[in-house]
Amino acid sequence: MLLTRGVVLAVSLVSVIGTPAWGAAGNPGNPNGRAFVPVEARAVDTSRPTRVIGDGTPASCTSRAVVAAVAAGGVITFSCGPRPVTITMKETAKVVNRSARVVLDGGGKVTLSGGGKRRILYMNTCDKAQGWTTSHCDDQARPELTVQNLTFADGNATGQRADGGGGGAIFARGGRIKVVNSRFVRNRCDPTGPDVGGAAIRVLDQSRDLPVYVVGSTFGGAPGLGGACSNGGALSGIGVSWVVLNSVMTHNKAIGRGANPARGRTPGGGSGGAIYTDGNRFTVRVAGSVIENNHAREGGGAVFFVSNDRTGTLRIEHSTLRRNVSAGFETRGYPGIFFLGAGRPQVIASTLR
Repeated sequence: MLLTRGVVLAVSLVSVIGTPAWGAAGNPGNPNGRAFVPVEARAVDTSRPTRVIGDGTPASCTSRAVVAAVAAGGVITFSCGPRPVTITMKETAKVVNRSARVVLDGGGKVTLSGGGKRRILYMNTCDKAQGWTTSHCDDQARPELTVQNLTFADGNATGQRADGGGGGAIFARGGRIKVVNSRFVRNRCDPTGPDVGGAAIRVLDQSRDLPVYVVGSTFGGAPGLGGACSNGGALSGIGVSWVVLNSVMTHNKAIGRGANPARGRTPGGGSGGAIYTDGNRFTVRVAGSVIENNHAREGGGAVFFVSNDRTGTLRIEHSTLRRNVSAGFETRGYPGIFFLGAGRPQVIASTLR
C-alpha cells in the first residue's frame, strides 16, 4: 500500500535500547519510530567493559588510546569526564581480525572526529595487514563490530582506494557490524566514481549474508550536517543486506556525475542520496524511519537499489520518505527511489512523496 500523505506508525513497540545524554542536539534516531528491534540488533551490555579509554578527564581520552583499544578488542567504554568530549583521530582505528568482537560505546558523550582528514574506523577481514585468519575471508563470522552511543564526525575516506574505497566514518568488510544509537555528521568520501560510496558507512560482505543492522541512529539530521560522496550520502553496500530501524537520514548527498555504468566522458556516480546498494541477491528493509531532504545528482534521491540478477528485494514499512530529489532518474510511482530487483518495492503504511 502506497500512501501519499500522512504518517502511519507501526503498531509494535520499540525495544528499549538505552537513552544516551546527547544534550541540546537530542537523542539520535526517529523518536516516533515504533519498529520492533530484534534482540541481535539491540545495544550490547557494556556494564562490565574489557577496557576503558580515559581516567575520568578529557585529556586522557586520546586518539592513541582509541587506536590501541580497538586493536586490542573486547568491550570498550570511555571515561572522559562528565561533559561531552570530541576526540580528533590522528590515525584510523583498525580492528584486528583475530578479535572475536569489538564493542565501542561512547555513552552518549563521545564524538570521534576524523578532522576532515581521515577515515575514523576500519575493519577488513580480507586485509592481511590486520591478520589473516581464514582463506574464506569474505565469509568469516568474526570479528563482530558494534558501535553504539557515539557520534562520528568529519570522517573523510577520499583517496582510500583499497577494496573500492568509501566509508568516510566506517569501512567494514567481513565479520558482522551493527550500529545503535549513534550519529553521523559531515562525513565524506570520494566525490566521483561509478560504484564508490558511503559517506558515513561502507560495507562489503557479511558473514553468511546476514544483514547490517542500523538502529535508532541519525545520518545528517540538519542542514550542513549531512554526508557527501559520489554515491550513498549515508550508507553504501555491495551485495550487502541492510535493516534500518527507527532511524533518520536527512540532508545527505550523492554528488558524483554519470551514474553506473558511467556515461561517456563522465567519472560516474551520483546515485543514492541517502542509501546506495548494488550487487546480486540482497535485501534492504527500512522500518520506523524518516528519510527526507536528501539529494542525488543522478538516481534515487533517497534509495538507489540495483540487484544485478533481479533477485533482491526492497521493503519500506511505517516510514516517511519525502523531498528526496532524484535529479536524473527514479522509478515511476516511487518518489525518491530507483529500483531494479525482484518485482516492485514493497511499501507498507508509509509516506512517499
